[in-house]
Amino acid sequence: MEMEENTESRINFIPCIKWVQKGVACTNPVKVQLSKNELVQIIKETQEKLSIVRDVFITEQNVEGTAQNDEFKFNQYDNEDENTANLLGINSLAEYTTDAQDNFSESDDSEKEDDIIKPTDNLIIVGHVNGDASILEIYVYNEEEESFYVHHDIFLPSFPLCLEWLNYEPNSPKGNYCAIGSMDSIIEVWDLDIINSVESAFQLGQMGSRRKGRPHVGHRDAVLSLAWNRSFEHILASGSADKSILLWDLDRKEPSTTIKSFNDKVQCLDWHKLEAQSLLAGGCDSQVKVFDCRTPDNHLTWKIDGECERLSWNPLQPFSYMAGTSVGSLQCFDCRKGELWSISAHEKEVTGLFISGQCPGLLVTSSSDGTMKTWDYSGESKPELIHTKDFNIGVIHCLEGSPNSPFVISVGGDKKSNNFTVYDLQNIDVVKHKFETRELVQLVPSTSSEENEMQQ
Repeated sequence: MEMEENTESRINFIPCIKWVQKGVACTNPVKVQLSKNELVQIIKETQEKLSIVRDVFITEQNVEGTAQNDEFKFNQYDNEDENTANLLGINSLAEYTTDAQDNFSESDDSEKEDDIIKPTDNLIIVGHVNGDASILEIYVYNEEEESFYVHHDIFLPSFPLCLEWLNYEPNSPKGNYCAIGSMDSIIEVWDLDIINSVESAFQLGQMGSRRKGRPHVGHRDAVLSLAWNRSFEHILASGSADKSILLWDLDRKEPSTTIKSFNDKVQCLDWHKLEAQSLLAGGCDSQVKVFDCRTPDNHLTWKIDGECERLSWNPLQPFSYMAGTSVGSLQCFDCRKGELWSISAHEKEVTGLFISGQCPGLLVTSSSDGTMKTWDYSGESKPELIHTKDFNIGVIHCLEGSPNSPFVISVGGDKKSNNFTVYDLQNIDVVKHKFETRELVQLVPSTSSEENEMQQ
């Protein structure tokens, strides 16, 4: 009976979602088969990592304070020692015995039809926190066949806070990767085309150790936002609770530029769709900034109504962007003119913001008040509310729109029995009637050029 109560009380929610467009995933993902000895070695290394990294983590927390744990309220779930292990994400393996017979199964799953990823399939990458486990779930969504299922999953080493898709790994062909920002300061990049993967493809950042003479590399607090530059594919931007933005050179796996222009946590990042050097960033100090990353000391700044929770360039109006705040307001700015409009969009903070790049005027927002709202905007006028929907998934933490289907969105919440859904907005009559006559557009993505290489 006690175990049932613990199961009911544990956390279970979706903190982050990312869509992967059709045609980029490997048709037949590689399936890793571990031998008994390999599994034993992984368990031993994980147990050693638990003891070593816990010491480093606790030392840093004693020096720098425990604001990070308090900020994300982890101390509500576990005691200090257990919390440290969970935060490092290695309890799940450390609890195994080193007897291979206890942990390894000889059964060989035959290849299933569901393992094949079709060119018409989208992948949806879902960060899932279930009790002590942090999991990356890779869903397959096929609109034409109306199929939707978990293809495979990955146990993560830390609590996921943000996701970014990229196709770049140094010295490798273009692939299908997911960068993960987490409670840990290390950014892990996983290969989504590998099933049963036990370690990331590569990492960005390094925990320092005075005892071993190892320098610290990267952020010093949780990574809250990530943005990959599709034009300069070796550049990944990250924003952190340490108030900084790092521009990572993926070839060297080191930060090439550090930006320290915010007075609080950096929660939002978005590269401009056409001007590849322009980075939009929002912080908890109620500021939004646009950086020319060739000369990041020179930037534009706007004040917003609250902490910046969501931020996005308008893909169809290249000089404008929208910001959702902690007080539920939605604001639109033109970089040349300043603020165009501001509305009270939700009763609580804005947790999702989707500006369609295919259907002109389509705008979707979500909030921790549990609602998703569909809007119609035009030019510089305030948007018109078209419909409000409650998915009954609890507090909504994230919302993302499909890159291939103009009206399909995914939403993640915290209701234990129902916390993730994919939904076609055309199922709402008033939304369908409002937008069905709009002429859809297809954005032409910018391409990288050696001649215009970003100056770092």
